Amino acid sequence: MATMKKIPMRKCVATNDMFPKKELIRIVRSKEGEVSVDLTGKKSGRGAYLSKSEEAIKLAKKRNSLENHLETKIPSEIYDELEKIVAKEKLS
Repeated sequence: MATMKKIPMRKCVATNDMFPKKELIRIVRSKEGEVSVDLTGKKSGRGAYLSKSEEAIKLAKKRNSLENHLETKIPSEIYDELEKIVAKEKLS
């Protein structure tokens, strides 16, 4: 009999909904305070997860969800990069 493999779940900081980890985008703050998008999910540092939707990105920007969770200022380039990733996902 095949055993079911456990799927790791994470909460989107914008919508507060639980999703499988692979369906989310991870944003990381390193120890030096540098913020970056982590598509591999393996960078070290404090991580926050955001669902792959334009609404979630806009909501996170409006509510400052990422800034509150990562406890640092989020540059607008990060939001631009997130929007590009979501747009690319929609096309594929």
